[in-house]
Amino acid sequence: MVRLFKHYIPHAVVLLVALELVLLLCAAEAAWHLRIWQIGSNPGLLRDRLPAMAIFAAAVQLSLIGVGGYAIEALRSVRVAATRLVVALLLAVLVISVVAFLLPGDLFWRSILLYAVAFAFAGIILLRVLAGPLLGTATFVRRVVVMGAGARAARLHRLSGKPNAGFHIAAFIDMRDAPVAVPSATERVDIPDLARFIDRMQAGEVVLALQERRNALPLQDLLRVKTGGVQVTDFSSFLERETGRVDLDTLNPSWLIFSDGFAYGARVATVAKRGFDILTSLGLLLLTWPVIVVGALLVKLESAGPAFFRQTRIGLNGEPFVLVKLRSMRVDAERDGAQWAQENDPRITRIGKLLRTLRIDELPQLYTVLRGRMSFVGPRPEVPTFVDRLTDELPYYAERHMVKPGITGWAQINFPYGASLEDSRHKLEYDLYYAKNYSPFLDLLILLQTIRVILWPGGAR
Repeated sequence: MVRLFKHYIPHAVVLLVALELVLLLCAAEAAWHLRIWQIGSNPGLLRDRLPAMAIFAAAVQLSLIGVGGYAIEALRSVRVAATRLVVALLLAVLVISVVAFLLPGDLFWRSILLYAVAFAFAGIILLRVLAGPLLGTATFVRRVVVMGAGARAARLHRLSGKPNAGFHIAAFIDMRDAPVAVPSATERVDIPDLARFIDRMQAGEVVLALQERRNALPLQDLLRVKTGGVQVTDFSSFLERETGRVDLDTLNPSWLIFSDGFAYGARVATVAKRGFDILTSLGLLLLTWPVIVVGALLVKLESAGPAFFRQTRIGLNGEPFVLVKLRSMRVDAERDGAQWAQENDPRITRIGKLLRTLRIDELPQLYTVLRGRMSFVGPRPEVPTFVDRLTDELPYYAERHMVKPGITGWAQINFPYGASLEDSRHKLEYDLYYAKNYSPFLDLLILLQTIRVILWPGGAR
């Protein structure tokens, strides 16, 4: 994987993004030459149209990221890729139209934009057809050797068998540190030279999946492996990188303390995040206030009671704040106290179901973002009752409050709506990953991926 701003991206995706960026630039240039040929004019200098070409390529590629064009299902299915590419191109045309309206001059011709979209669609689909089989080959899958043959090693074995796994386990080494859970493991006593064995396996990484490290780590051998250019990774860090979450089952305080991350409070990043929140929330409030008003009227027409729902939630550093949303449930929905939402929740009104499906009920939270109690990106804010319970039952739950809560977040786009203690545990793993690996790049990635969640909702309640 390639590490970009503390977040890991598979090599295959990085290569595909680079190839498609070049293809999009070529599509824009081909569209220009086709139109110029049709009208019998001079094509002019390339540098004069580079800004328009760059805007077109960036708009399409960011839209592709947003609609899930680089997700595993889109990489493995041309049909899914084509569907999402169509949506991405439509979004890109909308963005380019706004840019063309704001910028002076004729930066984009409609005919050229139409040709560029057609060329881009044909080119990207052709690339996906040709590159699809190659992306899943060993060329883009890392070979690793796992030291350990116990329960942790078995977890890695299961993880490597998933369709989106970016690694292949070349060998397991039984270190006699735990009961054997991987029968195919090679016993350590049968490997006279560990560095040479790893070289023979053509592995580029060694993962320490030991149940008990005490007296089990061959430090001299690992030093030779490390100085020989092979990466050595502990189990928790490997899981974090491969799954995009912090594994609570193997987490310990020393790993949190000594591992890289938790730079959320960096001054420049914090100021940039707050500036983005202010400008964007203010702009969206100015654009969407008519939608909020119409939504409030529909709520009032359907049922008696307030149009807006107010509830105390827990925010940054455990401080309470009042969250405001359009009411989507009956007025007496929480007469017996706060409850987790259920699938096909009977407390949701007909208008409320529509508002939730279109995410209109979330729009009043923009005011909370503008006030600074929330951010666009962060963990989902919970009610005090849930926080007290989850803090008692889940380790490290309080650490999720080291960052501002958000309208969307890493957990929200990677895990369906949580409605149980076990769901909350899984979401906490994603929240901790976000808090540990926060960067403006990760925020941008989450915001773009939120488009996919809105267009293809899964489990919204």
